[in-house]
Amino acid sequence: MNRPNLSRRPLAAIGLLLASGFAAPASFAADAPTPPVAAQRPHEVKAPHGAVRNDEYYWLRDDKRENPEMLAYLNAENAYADAMLAPLAPLKQRLYDEIVGRIQQDDSSVPYFEDGYWYYTRFETGKDYAITARRKGTMEAPEEILLDQNAMAEGKDYFQVGGWEVSPDGSKLAWAEDLNGRRQYTIKVKDIASGELLDSAITGTSGNIVWGDDNKTIWYVENDPETLLSTHVKTHVIGTPSSEDKLVYTETDNSFYMGIGRTRSKQYICIGVGSTVSSEQRCTKAASPGEFTVVAPRERDVEYSADHYAGRWVITTNWNAPNFRIMTAAEDALGSRENWKEFVPHAGDVFIEGVELFDGYMAIGERSDGLRRIRILKDGGDSQFVKSDEPAYTMGLSVNAMPDTPWVRYTYTSLATPATTYEINVETGERKQLKQDPVPGFDPTQYVTERVWVPSRDGTVRIPVSIVYRKGFEKNGEAALLQYAYGSYGSSSDPGFSRLVPSLLDRGMVYAIAHIRGGQEMGRAWYDGGKLFNKINTFTDFIDVTDWLVANGYAAEDRVAAMGGSAGGLLMGAVANMAPEKYDVIISQVPFVDVVTTMLDPSIPLTTNEYDEWGNPEKKAFYDYMLSYSPYDQLEAKDYPATFVGTGLWDSQVQYWEPAKYVARLRAKKTDDNTLVFRTNMEAGHGGKSGRFRRFAEAAEQYAFMLDQLGVEKRAE
Repeated sequence: MNRPNLSRRPLAAIGLLLASGFAAPASFAADAPTPPVAAQRPHEVKAPHGAVRNDEYYWLRDDKRENPEMLAYLNAENAYADAMLAPLAPLKQRLYDEIVGRIQQDDSSVPYFEDGYWYYTRFETGKDYAITARRKGTMEAPEEILLDQNAMAEGKDYFQVGGWEVSPDGSKLAWAEDLNGRRQYTIKVKDIASGELLDSAITGTSGNIVWGDDNKTIWYVENDPETLLSTHVKTHVIGTPSSEDKLVYTETDNSFYMGIGRTRSKQYICIGVGSTVSSEQRCTKAASPGEFTVVAPRERDVEYSADHYAGRWVITTNWNAPNFRIMTAAEDALGSRENWKEFVPHAGDVFIEGVELFDGYMAIGERSDGLRRIRILKDGGDSQFVKSDEPAYTMGLSVNAMPDTPWVRYTYTSLATPATTYEINVETGERKQLKQDPVPGFDPTQYVTERVWVPSRDGTVRIPVSIVYRKGFEKNGEAALLQYAYGSYGSSSDPGFSRLVPSLLDRGMVYAIAHIRGGQEMGRAWYDGGKLFNKINTFTDFIDVTDWLVANGYAAEDRVAAMGGSAGGLLMGAVANMAPEKYDVIISQVPFVDVVTTMLDPSIPLTTNEYDEWGNPEKKAFYDYMLSYSPYDQLEAKDYPATFVGTGLWDSQVQYWEPAKYVARLRAKKTDDNTLVFRTNMEAGHGGKSGRFRRFAEAAEQYAFMLDQLGVEKRAE
C-alpha cells in the first residue's frame, strides 16, 4: 500500500543484460536442498457481505513479530535461500565490487545557502552513512558537524534519519531517527555548538518537524501506534515531559494522511491532510500561532496545495482541472475556493506537478509526453522551458532554499546520464553545471537511450517505454531483458541513472522501464486508467510492453525478467499469474500480494488510506474485482517463472506476512522445478537495509540470481 511520501514507494528501477551464451543455472544442481514447507491450517476470512475465503497460511501473521513458529519458518526460508544461492557467491561478489567501484566514496553534495549558512552532506571513504554539516557565511569557514550518522548508527542493525531542522536562530538541531525501519520516528534535539542533548522524549512520530519562532517549541505529527496513521499535530516545548505536549489538531478521517510545514515566506505554519482524491490545508501565523484557518474546505475529488510568498497565496489544484492549474489568492482571502483567481490555466496535454516561488517568478514542474520538465514563468507572463537533448530523461527542481535570487537550481538525469545539478539564471539564460555525480569508470557515450511507444491491446492508448542498452547492441531477438514497472498511486517511474545498471548493460542485457497506467507519467487520466475498476490495465500494459519488445528484437522470448517492488510487487504477482510463460525470472520486493485480506482489515497500517486506490472490499463489487487479480488468491497449479521474493520483518507499508504467505502457497501450488527463494531481512523494513553499501549487497544477490537464471555469461575478469 502506498501513498506518495509515506507508502509503498517504487523501489529503485534497475536493469541488467547480457549477450548470447546460454548456460544452465547453477541453482539447478542435482543435490539442491529441499525447500521449507509451511504448515496449512484452515482459517476463514469473512467479508461483511457474506463472502468467505480459506487462508491456510493466515497463521504466519504475528503483529508483534514474536511467534517462535513463524520466526522459525522465516529463518528456514533464509537458510534455504543461503543454500540455493551459495553457488552464485562469486558472481554476487563481482557485481557488488563493480557497483561499489562506481561510487566516489568521499563524495559530497552541492552546498546550498540558507539563513547565513552553507549546508551540505558528505561521505567518508568506507563509511555507510552521511555526515550532515554546515559552514557559516562561506565554504572556507570552519565546519560544524550537525549529524555524524556513522557514529549514531554504530552498534545498530538498522538506522535512519528522517527529517531534521535547524531552529530559526541557528543554535539548535532537531532530528527524527528510526531504529528498525518501521517509520515510527523518535525526535531528538541538541545544542549545535556544544553537542549537548537537550531532549529525546518525543516518540511515535512521523518524522515531520517544524520549529516555532520562539526557538524552543517543536511542532510534530504523532502516529497511531497500531495503524501508523498520522492522527494528531502536537507542540512540544524543549526540556519538558512529552506528557505535557499540547494537542493542536486531530484528524478524524482515517483515509487521510497528514503533514506539517512552513510556507515559502516562513510566515505561516500549515497543516496539510490528503487522501487519494482530496486534500485540505489550514494555516496559522508563525509569529503568533493561534487558530488555524482553512485555506479551502475539503471536498471529494478536489486536491490542492497552497503556498505563501510576497503577500499572496499560490495554489496548485485540480479543481475543475484534471491535470491541475495554478491559482492565486490575496493574503487575507482564505476560507473559500471562490476567492481564487486563475494564474496558469489547465492544459489537457500538460500535467502540473508542483511550483516553487521566487521573487518575481515561479518555477513550475510539469509533465509532457510522459517526461518531466521545468518551466520558468515570470509574474509578467513571460515563460521559458529548461531544455534537454536526450529522448528519455528526468528533470526536477533541486534545493532552492532562498527565494530572493535569479538562479534556479535543478537536477537532470537519464538512464545513461548520472544525476547532474545545474543552475540557470532566469534573467540572462546563463546555465552553470554545479556538479555531476562522479561515477568512476563509467563512460556515458557508450550507452544508448530510447523512448518508444507501445500500443495497448485494446488500442485505446500508447504506453511510453524508456530503454537503455550498450552501444553496439543489435536488435536480433537474442538478448536478455529486464523490464521494470510500478504503476500505482499515480507514482511515476522516471528514467534516471542507477549505478547498478552498467554492470548489467555491459553484459549485453537490455533494460526497459514500462510507464504503465496507474502511474501519472501521462497525466491524471493515466492514473485514473490504472486504479479501482481499471486496475487490470496496469497488468495488461506491462504484458503488452513485453510482447512488443520481444516482437521488435529487443529480447529473446525465453530470456525476459520482470522486476517490481511494493505495489509493483502486486504487479509482479499479477503478471506471473496471467502470463507466466512470458517471463523466465520474477524479482518481487516487499510485494503487496494479499490485496483482499489486507484491505478488509482496517487495523493493518495504511489500509484505510487506500480505499480510493484499490476499493473497499466490504462492498461486494470491489471485493469481486480485487479478488479477480489478487496474486495470492489467484495462485493455481501450473508452471511459474523462477522467482526471488524479498521482504523486511519490520515493514510497516507491506506487512511481512503477505510475501511469506504468498511464497508458502506458491511452493504448494506450482508444478514446475523452477527456483523459488524467499529472503527476509530480519532487522529492516520497507526500504531494506540501511547504509549506502549494505543495500548494494542485497541488490547484488538479486541480480546474481537473475543473471544466472537468464543464462547470461559471466563477465570476463
